[in-house]
Amino acid sequence: MPRVHWNVLAVHAVLLSYTALTLFPTLLMMLNSVKTREAIFSNPLALPTPSTLDFIGYQTVANSARFDLYFLNSLIVTLGSLAVILFASSGAAWALARYQFAGNTLLGLYLSIGIMVPIRLGTISLLKMMVALKLTNTLWALILVYSASGIPLAVFILTQFFKQIPRELEDAAKIDGANDYQIFWLLLPLVRPALGTVAVFNMIPIWNDLWFPLILAPSESSKTVVLGAQIFLGQFINDWNAILAALTLAVLPIMVLYIIFSRQLIRGLTQGAIK
Repeated sequence: MPRVHWNVLAVHAVLLSYTALTLFPTLLMMLNSVKTREAIFSNPLALPTPSTLDFIGYQTVANSARFDLYFLNSLIVTLGSLAVILFASSGAAWALARYQFAGNTLLGLYLSIGIMVPIRLGTISLLKMMVALKLTNTLWALILVYSASGIPLAVFILTQFFKQIPRELEDAAKIDGANDYQIFWLLLPLVRPALGTVAVFNMIPIWNDLWFPLILAPSESSKTVVLGAQIFLGQFINDWNAILAALTLAVLPIMVLYIIFSRQLIRGLTQGAIK
């Protein structure tokens, strides 16, 4: 029989309790979104039964709002921003980690300032810029803003991982005739956990953001799912079935994306802590 480590059991008990406490409101919302209005108010903690099962909330959402378009817009903005962040930050991090040049440290510090200064402080300037570029009410405006806000932290994380790659791998690639660009693409998979960490850290704030979609892209054709859900809630404030259905539709995709990237996030955090 293996020995029971009570400290390990205590840690797991605390973590499981915290997980249950965190997931409980979301699960409760999802369960009540498929129940009748009477069942929601009479016993909100009960599971749906054949007599209480009702999808009227989702029917209201489908008939009253373009959530399919909102989902597509959010997906384009999120994936487009992540693509720009990962591509630009990985190249910058590689240069800062592998090449020594005048101003290397100062450039790294300059990029780090972007982590400390909230991008929302420049909302007015960003709005003027997008108006001048004629990008208001377009998804490009959101992609550019989110990319600019996510690159500093991404460069900081990836630089530390690139510094841990042995120089011998780079030297071996050079002996085989690879140039600097080829070496970069050959070694990029070695920092995949860091890329997953960067993706998760940026994916959730981008998907859940309401500030910039409301200011830069509030038109019907460019609404994101969070903005669309917020406006929908204002119109159906007394229809609890529709409200819970709209909130479920807004939360569910980001939960799925988080589950997909969670393994890379844990590996990235663990390797970063060890290094």
